Amino acid sequence: MKRFCGALNFRGKVAVVTGAASGIGLGIVRALTGTGAAVMMVDVDEAQGRRERDRLKEDGFMVEFSGADVRIDKDCEKAVAETVKKFGKLDILVNSAGVIVRKEILEMTEEEWNLVLDINLKGVFLMCRAALTHLIETKGTIINIGSGWSLKGGPKAAAYCASKAGVLNFTRALAIDCGKYGVRVNCVCPGDVDTPMLRAEARQLGLSEEEFLREATGRPLQRPGFPLDVAGAVLFLASQLADWITGTALVVDGGGLA
Repeated sequence: MKRFCGALNFRGKVAVVTGAASGIGLGIVRALTGTGAAVMMVDVDEAQGRRERDRLKEDGFMVEFSGADVRIDKDCEKAVAETVKKFGKLDILVNSAGVIVRKEILEMTEEEWNLVLDINLKGVFLMCRAALTHLIETKGTIINIGSGWSLKGGPKAAAYCASKAGVLNFTRALAIDCGKYGVRVNCVCPGDVDTPMLRAEARQLGLSEEEFLREATGRPLQRPGFPLDVAGAVLFLASQLADWITGTALVVDGGGLA
């Protein structure tokens, strides 16, 4: 039972979180720092990322920021290198950076398709590759943020569904490759979470934010998710409580897929 005592205390652990300036990524940063971890926030939005970092520092948390575009290999390598230089190691990688374009395929441009696949899927690959050597040293863990649409399709979302399904199966394949190193790789699949990205999605569809969020109440738990709902699942998968869990998808959607 000693294994479970303080299992959600991450003091002494070091994490990298992408997409960390807002939404789910920021919620994960707050959860990890709040449970004692040192966190490197990674985001392409440097102004917003530094503002959020400064707020967390003012509250006494161990957090730094690295501006990076996860589509670019050198940026990913730099973010990981800055983490190890600042904090001495890397235990946890959370790939949360994401984007969505809500269009039917006949309306979608090649550039829009590439944008979604490059951020949502290629970015996960590049960050995992950059971090893996360090995670092998610490027998660390990778948690990729997928989606309920990793497991089913959705309207006007072909690129997003393809990218998030790719994230889930990439997670499974990487878990197989990394098992011999003692590195666990899992995927969290959220449903509709009240974030700036979800509200931007409403605007893309020509809906009011309020109308879009009301639709998210049509789930068994009758409310949209919040970033800390997803962060709780990440903490579990990163903790000793999940020591024998790898290659799996944890759905966090208020019962929507049910």
